[in-house]
Amino acid sequence: HRRQRRLIQPAFRKACFPGYADAMAAEAYAATDSWRSGIAVDLIPEILAVTSKVFNAALFSSALPGEVCTQLVEDNLTIVGGFARRMLMPPPLSRLPTRSNRSYEKALSRLRHNLSVIVAKRRAESADQGDLLSALLTACGTDSDTDGLADSELVDELVTFFLAGTETTTAALAWSLHLLSQHPDIEQRLYAEVDAVLGGTPATYADIPKLELTCRIITETLRLYPPAWFSTRTVTTNASLGGHTVPAGTSIAFSPFVIHHRSDLYDHPETFDPDRWSSSSSAATRKAHIPFGGGARKCIGDTFAMIESSLVLATIAARWRLEPVPGRRVRPHLGAVLRPRELVMRPVLRRMNPE
Repeated sequence: HRRQRRLIQPAFRKACFPGYADAMAAEAYAATDSWRSGIAVDLIPEILAVTSKVFNAALFSSALPGEVCTQLVEDNLTIVGGFARRMLMPPPLSRLPTRSNRSYEKALSRLRHNLSVIVAKRRAESADQGDLLSALLTACGTDSDTDGLADSELVDELVTFFLAGTETTTAALAWSLHLLSQHPDIEQRLYAEVDAVLGGTPATYADIPKLELTCRIITETLRLYPPAWFSTRTVTTNASLGGHTVPAGTSIAFSPFVIHHRSDLYDHPETFDPDRWSSSSSAATRKAHIPFGGGARKCIGDTFAMIESSLVLATIAARWRLEPVPGRRVRPHLGAVLRPRELVMRPVLRRMNPE
């Protein structure tokens, strides 16, 4: 883990983000351009389409064939659903030849194959295209480097990035839009911010420091509804936890969702309050915020995910107001990712095309 993280970390340097961000904003705008004002839609597949295209643009830069993109998204959904079931079942059950297990294995095999083809093609081109894959290839060395990542290892990392970079961001954005529709005062403040900062032009990386409320909305949404709501860690050495001795090899389960709703850590923990993340918020409050985990195994793409979520939310808010549809209750879906089961809303155009 340490070796792989050391090799991959340069691809997530601050200097790399402007190029990723521009691709994100452009794809977010293009993907939402097909929405029709006043026509109610289930935003879950809509936002998943947006985040998938945004992530593909940042990861691969050059446009992939449409059928490849579609297959990547479909396989991603199958794998995420299967992974959720496997988290809760004894390992031997995952090897039974059931329909769901076969579907999972087939999707994972196909995803790995498609990513392997992309990696091999990019290695042969030997050109830096300014995307995440180019940065990873540069950071990880050639396939023959003894200290670099083999192509098979790089594909493993890409599978992880692809799964983590679409479904989780979709969940964060879906919950953000739902919460904003329930808090019109905060929603109006968001519109005022994006109108003032963007002025009708597409969002860029340079806008992020000025999109303060937008970023706080994402942060607060991740507190209330952390996509990775449940996780485990294996103790590698004997340890003490809460006055109890925990032997090496013990698996410990914990829930960021539960931690984020503790009243001893947060004032009014059930309240949606983006302003709790203003510059005056305490260090203790921030340390208790773990939607990306913490420590040596904290998600390496946390900054990438925050930039992606903030830019997509700003891009949507700059053009669209999302109205809830009366009578449609929003229920959580507990899978590998915590997201709304469905989110039927009505997009209403606020602003025409950017200048």
